[in-house]
Amino acid sequence: MSNQFVAKSRRLRSTLYSSRIEKQGVTSYTIYNHMLLPAGFEDSLEDTYNHLKNHVQVWDVAAERQIEIKGKDSYKLVQLMTCRDLSEAKNGKCYYSPIIDEKGGMINDPVILKFNQEKWWISIADSDVMLFAKGLAIGKNFDVTISEPDVNIMAVQGPKAFNLLEKIFGKEILDLKFYNFKYFNFRDSKHLIARSGWSKQGGVEIYVEDSKSGLELYDLLFEAGKEYNVKPGCPHLIERIEGALLSYGNDMDINDNPFECGLGKFVHIDSNIEFLGKDNLIKIKESGIEKKLMGVKINLDQINLRSAINLTVDNKIIGEIRSAVFSPTFNKVLGIAMINKGYFEVGQEFDIIVNQKKYKGEICPLPFI
Repeated sequence: MSNQFVAKSRRLRSTLYSSRIEKQGVTSYTIYNHMLLPAGFEDSLEDTYNHLKNHVQVWDVAAERQIEIKGKDSYKLVQLMTCRDLSEAKNGKCYYSPIIDEKGGMINDPVILKFNQEKWWISIADSDVMLFAKGLAIGKNFDVTISEPDVNIMAVQGPKAFNLLEKIFGKEILDLKFYNFKYFNFRDSKHLIARSGWSKQGGVEIYVEDSKSGLELYDLLFEAGKEYNVKPGCPHLIERIEGALLSYGNDMDINDNPFECGLGKFVHIDSNIEFLGKDNLIKIKESGIEKKLMGVKINLDQINLRSAINLTVDNKIIGEIRSAVFSPTFNKVLGIAMINKGYFEVGQEFDIIVNQKKYKGEICPLPFI
C-alpha cells in the first residue's frame, strides 16, 4: 500500500502545535474547519485508548475554531442561531448549543462561551458557521462584528489531567467547575481554560491566544507530565463512540434535527426567545420524529467505515450506521446509527453487509458507557 499525504497550503492551515506533534510521531491527519487535526499516532488505536483511560494526554485541537461575536446586538444574533435558551446565560460559562437553520436542520453543535452580554465565542465543530452568522447579521442589520480570532486550543484529557494541571497552575485549577471557564496565569501571560473537552475521561481545554506562551506551555506539559506518563493524543474514536460524543458531519448534519439527534433537552420551544426554525421544531415535536440516533452492536471484530452502511430487516432498509469502531471493552463493533421510525426498539436485530459478508447486530441505547 502506498503512503498518502495531505498537501499543505495556506487554505489548509497547520496549527500552532504542528511542529511539535510531527516530532512526537503523528501518523495521520483529518481535515476540520479547513485545518489539520491530528487523527493518529504511532501507538495502535487500542493502545492509545487504554492510555487515555488510565493516564493523561495532550491534544492539538486548534482546528476547533472560535467565532467571536461582539457588539450591542451580539446576544440577539447568538440566540437567533441556537434553539437553546441563552437569555439567562452567565458570564464565564460554556453552553453546548445546537445551531440550526430555518427548517430546524443542524448547522453545527458548538460550545458557546459567554464573556459578557456583548462578547461571545462560538467554539465550532466542522462547518462554516462564520459565513452563516454573517449572513444573518447582514439580513437583520444587527450591530455586531464577527471574526475568527487566532485562538489555538490544546486539550489536556485523562484521569490524571488535573494532577498535571495542578503542578503548573496550582490548586486553583481544581476549583474550576464543569463547563465553566476562567483566565489562569502562566509566567507572563494568561490563558483561558475551560473545564470541557471531547472525552468522558475529564480534563480541560486551553484557549491559547499568545502563541509564544502557548508553545512554552505545551512543552512544559510534557516535561512536567513525565511522572504521569503523559503522551500526545487526539480525539479518540473508540472512547468517543462508547461515550456517545456526537461528531458533526459524521453522526449528524443539516438533514437531521436536534430531536432526531437526541438533543431535545437543548430545544427550548416553550421559551419566548426568538430563534431560527422555531416554528418548524414545534411542528416536529407535535408530529413526532421519523428517525432517531441510536446505538448498535455488531458481531464483528473490525470495521473501517468511510461512508454510511444500510441496516436491514428482511431486506428492508431500517436505517444506516454512521460511525463505528471495534471496542475492546465490549469485544465487538459499536456504532452510532440513524434508525427509521418503527424500528426504535432496543434489542431489535438487523443485518449489515461489511466487505460483502452479512453480519448480525442489534439496536441499543446511547451511550454505551
